[in-house]
Amino acid sequence: MRVRVLFFGMLKDLVGKASDTLDLDQGASVADLLAHYEAQIPRLQESLPSLALAVNQEYASAETKLRSNDEVAILPPVSGGKDGSRIASGGGNRRETAHCAIVRGPIQTQEVLAGIKRGEDGAAVVFEGVVRNQTRGRETLYLDYEAYEEMALKQMESLAGQALSQFQIRDVALVHRLGRLEIGETSVLIVVASAHRAAAFDACRWLIDTLKRTVPIWKKEYFEDGAVWADGEPFPDEIQRGSGSHPASRASK
Repeated sequence: MRVRVLFFGMLKDLVGKASDTLDLDQGASVADLLAHYEAQIPRLQESLPSLALAVNQEYASAETKLRSNDEVAILPPVSGGKDGSRIASGGGNRRETAHCAIVRGPIQTQEVLAGIKRGEDGAAVVFEGVVRNQTRGRETLYLDYEAYEEMALKQMESLAGQALSQFQIRDVALVHRLGRLEIGETSVLIVVASAHRAAAFDACRWLIDTLKRTVPIWKKEYFEDGAVWADGEPFPDEIQRGSGSHPASRASK
């Protein structure tokens, strides 16, 4: 059987390509696929403890059995509106769901905020992740974000749904930008609307912290003397075991 394999971030550089096709025996597992690439690329073995796996855009374990035409993604640690009209960005070329969007143009924060607020809201909390001009003392020229887009959007929408059910909030919008971003530009936007500020603050903090650990988006940092993929936080244990897509949350009461 033949499967498609995807590589992202530092793995793409290590393997030397973004995708591959691989013929495996019937009944093979993700572990068999990994063994093939370990034999071809010994350095990959060093990274295995920090990697996550996905089959057909869902987190999976090494024991997951594969079928013909499956799409397998090997993922390094990630970097860190109810209707689409609320999710605003400059330019086209974007993917979106009910509450979330992945865009390549500038994120229009005020438009998203205006689109989410309602008369019954007593709070609207806005978080913007902004490109800064230095990393650990090195001057940053710009960043370049990439994603496993289809899976990232599904994971973002799942986060939005969890926040709506676990926190006392009315609505939420998440927008992430891909491609080259200059210093001062917004890379990620989260807007949370609720009757009371405490729930909105708690939900917003949980959303950005969990997004940065679980959604397959990576950033490359460019400096005067070169470029590196940013170190990501380790995946939650349940993702590395392939037993869940997100860590358990503590709801705001």
